[in-house]
Amino acid sequence: MSGLFISFEGIDGAGKSTHVQAVADRLRAAGRDVVLTREPGGTPLAERLREMVLHEPMDALTESLLIFAARRDHLQQVIEPALRRGAVVLCDRYTDATFAYQGAGRGFDLAVLAQLEQWVQQGRQPDLTLWFDLAPEVAAQRLARARVPDRFEQQPAEFFRRVNEGYRARARADAARFVAIDASAERDAVWRAIESALQARGL
Repeated sequence: MSGLFISFEGIDGAGKSTHVQAVADRLRAAGRDVVLTREPGGTPLAERLREMVLHEPMDALTESLLIFAARRDHLQQVIEPALRRGAVVLCDRYTDATFAYQGAGRGFDLAVLAQLEQWVQQGRQPDLTLWFDLAPEVAAQRLARARVPDRFEQQPAEFFRRVNEGYRARARADAARFVAIDASAERDAVWRAIESALQARGL
């Protein structure tokens, strides 16, 4: 049984983290080997880098380099070994988030990000990306009820509008990989859309 790499993308508050856990539970119940992970993070080193990215002030280049360093370790230590043994890897954010947040959100050079992507990932992209599309204003309302915001979640609504457009651009550029999920819908409708996308990939 071949491995499958699925990423879950969207702005903070879109609900992807809730649904990635539900997908993991469903696939494990069906007997699949599932690796549930996240970015930045997924390894002890990458988790330490995540804390720096989320809480320490830095410029966009430093931020991008730390994220790609975390991604390299994550790929080497977790993602690639899991795919080789036939597991389903479910990742809460991956490289599309870097282009959306650091590229579109921060305004960082997309050509530099593309070069880093090539060096670090060596062509590794998800087989399927579920993009939870949600208006920034709705996401902000959800976050206000959920937790104390980190350095990214404190950004103004305009930042998240740019991030959302960054995701939209990535989806247009790789339409075969992306499935847009209307994250403003009721939870049952969101889950049905996820199920449909997974079934189309044989899950």
